[in-house]
Amino acid sequence: MRLVNIALCLLMILFIAVQYNDPDGTLWMAIYAIPAVWTAIVIFRRQLLASKMAHLLLLMCIMAAVAGMLFYWPTTPGWWRQEIWWEVETAREGMGLMIVAIVLAVVWFSRPRKAQVSDMTD
Repeated sequence: MRLVNIALCLLMILFIAVQYNDPDGTLWMAIYAIPAVWTAIVIFRRQLLASKMAHLLLLMCIMAAVAGMLFYWPTTPGWWRQEIWWEVETAREGMGLMIVAIVLAVVWFSRPRKAQVSDMTD
């Protein structure tokens, strides 16, 4: 799972880098930075995810990503086709938030199992 998180962290950093020429690039850099930071935590400081505060913050980030994904859900017909998301900004934004939600879900399942057990008993 560590290699998956490394790949996802690098992917999010790449997504941040390609936002430099976007009119609202700063917003999207911040959006992609959130899963990049969470994947970095899983890679380098996994034990930090065992705390209840980290558990709650990660859950809030996942909920925000899902809400953003629903808000930006692509309405363009055939939005999954490459020619559409090269041309339509809203399709790219919706797909970007889908990727953010998936990366955060991977982080959720990568967190220490001890936190999951202790959360159920508290």
